[in-house]
Amino acid sequence: MFYQKLFAALAEHRVRYLLVGGLAVNIHGIPRLTMDVDVIIALDPQNVDHFIAAAEELGLRPVLPVRLSELADPAKRREWVEQRNLVAFALRAGEAGAPTVDLMLGIELQFESAYRRRVVRDLDGIAIDVASIPDLIAMKDQSGREQDRHDIEHLRKLER
Repeated sequence: MFYQKLFAALAEHRVRYLLVGGLAVNIHGIPRLTMDVDVIIALDPQNVDHFIAAAEELGLRPVLPVRLSELADPAKRREWVEQRNLVAFALRAGEAGAPTVDLMLGIELQFESAYRRRVVRDLDGIAIDVASIPDLIAMKDQSGREQDRHDIEHLRKLER
């Protein structure tokens, strides 16, 4: 299964990441249909290199016409976010129907603090680092999308 391979590769390559988005909402116990995998990673050079190695191992390629290696360039990432309004750097394996892995770049979140608050869940023996409910709410509040407003409503019920 794609999800198991993805999280196993992230663990094997020691990528510090947080699962966010619809899949994280599901893991927190709210049914939500989603096909993509949204993640945020620590953007220090070593961790970005680890992420690139995991993506290469999985055969993930950028959906945009850029090289995966460009992700390692902080100036390039900043340009994508500030000048092109890129929120998610989408990656996909070559097989038809494969889920998209969206590396969230345009979200304001202090990664180190959020990483300390993460919730670790088990997927068939693989630890998955999931953003906490308060951090998910904060991220979803930034988007303004209707689906995210619904997610926030449900996540707030879990906080009580």
